[in-house]
Amino acid sequence: MGKSLVVVESPTKAKTINKILGKDYVVKSCMGHVRDLPPKELGIDIEDGFKPRYVTIRGKGKILGELRKAALGADTIYLATDPDREGEAIAWHVAHAIARKDSNIKRMHFNQITPKAVRESLEQSGELNLQKVNAQQARRVLDRLVGYEISPLLWKVIHAGLSAGRVQSVAARLICERDDEINAFEQVEYWSVDAYLHKEAKSEVFRARVLQFKGEKISIPNEEAAGEITSALEKAEFSVVEVKRREQRRRPSAPFITSTLQQDCARKLRFTVKRTMAVAQQLYEGIELSGEGAVGLITYMRTDSTRVSDQALT
Repeated sequence: MGKSLVVVESPTKAKTINKILGKDYVVKSCMGHVRDLPPKELGIDIEDGFKPRYVTIRGKGKILGELRKAALGADTIYLATDPDREGEAIAWHVAHAIARKDSNIKRMHFNQITPKAVRESLEQSGELNLQKVNAQQARRVLDRLVGYEISPLLWKVIHAGLSAGRVQSVAARLICERDDEINAFEQVEYWSVDAYLHKEAKSEVFRARVLQFKGEKISIPNEEAAGEITSALEKAEFSVVEVKRREQRRRPSAPFITSTLQQDCARKLRFTVKRTMAVAQQLYEGIELSGEGAVGLITYMRTDSTRVSDQALT
């Protein structure tokens, strides 16, 4: 019986999974997407139901050659690309590019690269999710139909090399609308007055914000009004008329999703989005630990789900 072939996206991930699965499996990397729409033409048959035409991405011919060679002697081909829509599409393209008609093809899904998760995924492997594949294809077709027609206009009007795909066009509109709001904003001057007070018997000082003046809620529009209130307060006597106590509950933050991970890294570590995702990718693919080898330390980070794996909770 031949060894089973496992195809993943990155070489680092391949190395980690190879150590987990052992000598009965050959783990190869496809280095991401292997086929796409042609770069210098529309590549979509509009007359035939918007059917896309795929070509091998430049530089991926050698990788596909190695995968085909490995697939020839494999009794089963396991497609273990990322568990998102793009990963499903990559798996579908790899299967079409390297598999024979009689090949036994299985799809693996795992959200963390730990021995338990990888082995369970192997046991529960199933079929490709064609709905995800079609969703990704629809996105690429829409990108091409919008971007291929509008991008050349941007090159003439704004700057060469700009892209106007499905996402960029909407983002540009949002930015323009926000810019219009900023330009339409009317500046209004306002002032606030704080009093620094202390207890009679102690020297402890605390700050109090003036919210009412002469029984009415105040709005201080200029320095003159602020000065008038300040002069009146300098001669006033202060007393505590009411103390309110209330219970507040603080709950722990939800587990990170992609956006909150990026926000926290930017706020606390000053990381760019690119750096944050690069570090997260390394932690997901696996870090060398003493006595354990390469082990994935976080669950999948390109997600909108706050679900935490049972193993991590335990």
